[in-house]
Amino acid sequence: MTGRFLLGLFLATSSLTWANDNAAKAVDSSVSFHGFGTLGLTRTDNDNAEFVRDLSQPTGAGKSWTAKIDSLLGIQANIDFSQNTEAVVQVVSRFHADGSRDPELTWAFLRHDFTPDFSLRAGRLGTEFYMLGDSRLVGYSNLALRPPPDFYGSLVFSYIDGLDVSTTLPVANGLLRGKLFAGLSPEETPFGPGTRWDQKGSLLVGGYLDFLSGAWQVRLSHAQVRFNHEAPIDAYLRQLGDPLGGTPYLWLVPEMAMLDRWARFSSLGLVYDQGPLNIQFMLNQIKQDSPAYADSKAGYIQAAYRFGSVTPYLGISRSLTSHEALPSSIPPDFVVDNVITPSLVAQSFLDQQTYTLGGRWDIHKNMALKAQVDWIRGTPTSVFLVKNPKPAWDGDMTVFSLALDFVF
Repeated sequence: MTGRFLLGLFLATSSLTWANDNAAKAVDSSVSFHGFGTLGLTRTDNDNAEFVRDLSQPTGAGKSWTAKIDSLLGIQANIDFSQNTEAVVQVVSRFHADGSRDPELTWAFLRHDFTPDFSLRAGRLGTEFYMLGDSRLVGYSNLALRPPPDFYGSLVFSYIDGLDVSTTLPVANGLLRGKLFAGLSPEETPFGPGTRWDQKGSLLVGGYLDFLSGAWQVRLSHAQVRFNHEAPIDAYLRQLGDPLGGTPYLWLVPEMAMLDRWARFSSLGLVYDQGPLNIQFMLNQIKQDSPAYADSKAGYIQAAYRFGSVTPYLGISRSLTSHEALPSSIPPDFVVDNVITPSLVAQSFLDQQTYTLGGRWDIHKNMALKAQVDWIRGTPTSVFLVKNPKPAWDGDMTVFSLALDFVF
């Protein structure tokens, strides 16, 4: 079911509800509206690469202040048809892969609770590859100014058109909660300067297990993506001067294809939240079927302590890729084997750690002011999570950020 159809269904249903209030009350239906947003400013101390929140952003921040990295606005409508059935629609305006801020339909689903412990959702759903990933756009719900890019930055899939099922069971002295999901991506992502990779129709499947007991929450998750479109390598090479003279690159190196190849995302998450203390610890691993992208590992730990309305926090994150043997062209070609193929794979290299220090001030109900500094320390080959790196890029960058988060 497409997002456009779901939005039309929601609007039609809403119109009928508002047009006949007595009928709405008869089926115990109600409509509520909510919203969230961030007004953010970001700059760095290095113009040799651009800092981005995640890889869905085509350009990033340099030495001048910019509001495009973190600023966004979201509106959400909930319709309760009964005690067990609701519809949810969410529209968000943020910095997109095409460089615009056009509103996008991020959620549009129907949910039904068959029992208090078992529910099904169908429509457009937010992705939940990693723990806390489904709320990463809602700045107010997160302690830090943004989720650590070392960990979350490579996620370019924000939502799917599909369904999920979830259930909760009492186990020992806690609750065991599980979810399975499947759907198709309706998105696209930047591939290189001026080029975008169409992800529409890519299959996403996965699930997770949560265990909650007292102040602790532990999650094991796994998700897989099967790409439905080939990466636009030839368009990218044409922008670099067409070194192959029009010969399709994948005709020479078919092993580098992404079409129908899988990427696998596995993670472990641990959160302790008790009184004023909050600790988060996350690990992930990404395995690629195609050698076009390097496999990677990442992790972070963050600690925060609340003093009244002020919450200082600090953290450290790490991301690293493994370098495998590269495929060779058939027939062997010096330029393809020794220049083009290594340079393409190198675009996914990571070797960096980030030290974070920040503070959150809850200045008003549903409103928080945040300030944060990130010290990124890496190698010159660590280019995957930045945009437009120049030859002088050495892997080191300091990022300064301010944000006002709110919900309503």
